[in-house]
This record gives sequence, C-alpha cells and structure tokens, in this order.
Amino acid sequence: MRYIAPPREAVDAQVFARMPLAGWREFSDLLESRKWPSIGALAARLPADAPVRFSAQTRELMADGLHYEQRIAERGVVATREGNWHDLFNALVWLRFPDLKRALNARQVAEIARMGPKRRSRAQYALTHFDEAGVVVGLRAPSLLALWDAHDWHGLFWRERAAWSDGRIEVAVFGHALLEHALSPQRLLVGKALMSHSRKASRLMRPLVPARRVSATATCCVIRWNCGLCPCPVSRAGTRMARPRLSTASRAAISRCVRDERIPRPSCWTKDWASRREVASDSHPTPVSSSPGIKPRI
Repeated sequence: MRYIAPPREAVDAQVFARMPLAGWREFSDLLESRKWPSIGALAARLPADAPVRFSAQTRELMADGLHYEQRIAERGVVATREGNWHDLFNALVWLRFPDLKRALNARQVAEIARMGPKRRSRAQYALTHFDEAGVVVGLRAPSLLALWDAHDWHGLFWRERAAWSDGRIEVAVFGHALLEHALSPQRLLVGKALMSHSRKASRLMRPLVPARRVSATATCCVIRWNCGLCPCPVSRAGTRMARPRLSTASRAAISRCVRDERIPRPSCWTKDWASRREVASDSHPTPVSSSPGIKPRI
C-alpha cells in the first residue's frame, strides 16, 4: 500500500524531536513552520557553486521530455513539487549529501543509457532503494558486522546496546522516503544500509563527511545487487540513539520490542545472504527486473 504522508498541519510536532528527524534540526525552519517553504527558500540554502538547483515541477519544466535523472545530469535541475513532504526531504538530502546524490545520479543515468527510459535493471532498483531508504552505518568492531549479517537484532540492539552510545556504531539516515515515513511515528521503519567498517571514529553524523567517504563506494558497490544492502531497522536504531539511558522497565520493554516479528523480512534474507553480499562484483550481469516495485520517476 502506498504511503500517504499526513497534511502539514496534522503532523505531531514531537516527531521532529525524535530520531531520525531529530538529526535534521538545522532545517527546522523548513520542516516545522506552519507554511510550506517555497522553492526559492530551498534554493537559498544551496551554496553558490552548487551543481544543481531546485525548480518547481511544472508542465513547462516537464515539456523538455527528459527523464527525471537525465534532467539532473544534463541541466542540473532537480524537479521539486511544492507543498510535498517527499520532495522536501529529497531537497534536504541534496543539501546535506550533494556528492552522494550526484554519484547515485551518475549511475542512474548510465543505466538509463543502457536500458532506455522505460525499462529498469536490477542495478537501478538497488540504486533507487538506497536513494529512497538508504542508511549509512559506521561500525568500529567486526563483531557488530557479524550480528548484522546474522540479522541478530536482539544481540545488536540489546546485548550490544552500549555500542549505540559509545561511538562503536554511527548511523546517518540518507533516504528521503525514510524521513517522510518518520512523520508517522507508529510505523516500523527498515532502511537499506551501506556498511562502513573502520577502527577510527568516522563522524558519520556530521553533514558532509559521509558523502565524501561513501561516494566512491556508492558508485561501484552499492548498486551491485539489491541484497548487497544490509537491512537496518531504523525504528530500533532511533530508539537506541535517542535513549541511551533507560529504566529497568523500559529496558525490558525494548528487549521484547527488538524481537517484534512485524519488522519486514524481504525474501532475499536467506541463510547465504552474507556470503552473497561478499561475492557480488561488477563483473556480474545486471538482469532486467520484472518486479512491479519502485517505478521510475520521469
């Protein structure tokens, strides 16, 4: 079922104080004011040398006949619907992660040139999933990656709960659809995570660092196979990051919560998932996907 974001006036202001939206407080004037920000207000946040600009998605703009991604690559224009949560969050991600957005756009355009504007490869589905629901996760201990590979959420979010507050795990939400879904706090969010392992603190939560570190990886690794992206229960991560100190009763409740079977399990979560993530390479073919999932934005 397609998600429909609540009207601006119906959004509970408390959602902006909780993760993941709390991580975007520098844009609070654009997110929390009563009126929708204009396209001009978004454009004013771009640096003078920005490679793209935001433009209202009008019939006149769409008359150029270009695919959404081609328009960004060829004209530097990001078509943006006014009064729309999805496009507002997309604009904010462009402001925070311009290098990573450009890297994904370049790969999308390359695939469009190969497949044509009406067909989508498996690589494009993976690119789109990361663009819409992407999460960048920095890990400072190999044992934590093993828990992720095993989908051991109880171990990751409960037994290793200290890792979320002592710097061994850092999370930066990149997907603008994830941010949009966070407007409805009752939803259980699961992101598509790009894992980054380093013994040193990566400062992933700082605005520009993740883009510089991840852009090269995104262009050659992320899009290999959709199952090469690690699942990340964002609702659980947000709970751990937002509440590092909990009462005994709250800890017991979260311990039960991380076992919640309502967390979506995609069909590709098989026992050999971790090994397939390791062996995926650019030399593999990218078959055309017949999935009716994410539609191309044209």
